[in-house]
Amino acid sequence: MTTDRDLARWRLHSQLLAAPVADAEQVVRTLLGVQAENPSQSAWAVATRTAASDQDDLGGAIASGRVLRTHVLRPTWHYVHADDAKWLLDLTAPRVLPVIDQQVQGLGERMSPLIDLLTTTLAEHPGRTRSDLADIVAERERGTALTGFQLMLLMAHLEMHAIVCSGVPRDGEHTYALFADRVPDPRRLDRDEALAELALRYFTSHGPATDRDLAYWATLTLTDARRGRELAAAGDHLDSFEHDGRTFWHAPRDIPSSAEPAGHLLQMLDEMYRGYQDSRWVLDADGLVGRGARAPAIGMALVEGQLVAGMKRTLSAKAVTFEIRPYRALRKPELGAIRDAADRYGDYLDLEPRVKVAEG
Repeated sequence: MTTDRDLARWRLHSQLLAAPVADAEQVVRTLLGVQAENPSQSAWAVATRTAASDQDDLGGAIASGRVLRTHVLRPTWHYVHADDAKWLLDLTAPRVLPVIDQQVQGLGERMSPLIDLLTTTLAEHPGRTRSDLADIVAERERGTALTGFQLMLLMAHLEMHAIVCSGVPRDGEHTYALFADRVPDPRRLDRDEALAELALRYFTSHGPATDRDLAYWATLTLTDARRGRELAAAGDHLDSFEHDGRTFWHAPRDIPSSAEPAGHLLQMLDEMYRGYQDSRWVLDADGLVGRGARAPAIGMALVEGQLVAGMKRTLSAKAVTFEIRPYRALRKPELGAIRDAADRYGDYLDLEPRVKVAEG
């Protein structure tokens, strides 16, 4: 019989945490989308899934244009491979754009000339930061500048229309460029092809998962999620099983009996948490968190795929400190797995790792 623990451990493999790959580009391509509104935290979400974590790896992929950081799902920033950006946007924009556009309606008649200004600026001078663009708008608007939030929403609107996307980072800071310049030959799929590919790659990289998980993750209707899954399953690329009154879909494979490394220190935006909604809580088989009532707001410590503690990361000049707040008494091997995870994180940041475990 498959248990919640089995499912969570299985996902460590599907999501590359227990089966790391060569580099950041391969992580993003495999997972299809990696939530990325916080660049520092999301960079670790990618790096921890590679065989040799390197801070320059993801930045290089973004600078080259092989990986984009852009709005595409739910709606928030994600890392997405350039080969996947256009067909994903075509598929998700009809449901994501209304959420964004509802908030930019206040711009009224200003919106069209602002879009012209922004796109002309990026055509002539790509690689502009949001601060650069804000200054340009302020100069042109003569005292009626956009707020930072308004500009972010306007850029998200342009991202969802595949007009702009991420440019070459400048000193680690996000910049914008025209989508056509960064992705000159976008891959396009018709709607059924896109639904099938989305479902196949989601269930392969996030499975076992349910249709409702897919619908949440991709901002699709449940009808479209099921349509994509049916098309993908027709080619014998997916298997399924029943668990807890739901059908779980996955790429064909044996159930993993173990996961190495066992411990992981992740932010709450990580795909292990945000990649699901319907079956998210298989990572809490013992009900320690109470199905969201005590969900950690910042980070989590996982051991064998189970959420055993909340985690807060603090950086200083020489060290990275992890404050661990256990949900129950931790056994010695579990503490060892958490310390091993802290060591890997510290090596990635080139900082001394320190672990502080709260008592009581």
